[in-house]
Amino acid sequence: MPATAFPEVAPDISHAADSASEHEPGYLVICWDDPVNLMDYVTHVFQTVFGWERKKAEKHMLEVHKNGKSVLTRESLEKAEFYVHQLQKYTLNATLERDGK
Repeated sequence: MPATAFPEVAPDISHAADSASEHEPGYLVICWDDPVNLMDYVTHVFQTVFGWERKKAEKHMLEVHKNGKSVLTRESLEKAEFYVHQLQKYTLNATLERDGK
């Protein structure tokens, strides 16, 4: 009698990749208030670096102005470092922090 053949099921690779990225730690890009840069300049820099519409850039600029800081985005380590360096190139006080989530 021939052996019973069992079908082989390939893993869902796209789903596995999604779940891995969900567990990867993220990094927050934070811009801090400073007494040097004008509000219009900060808005312009956010638009330039992130490609944001003026309304979104102004929202984050006002958070920086009123609250002392604004979390601009959550990214992988490499992207977060890139954004921080871009913001610092425009003389903004920016840092990154590991997301606690």
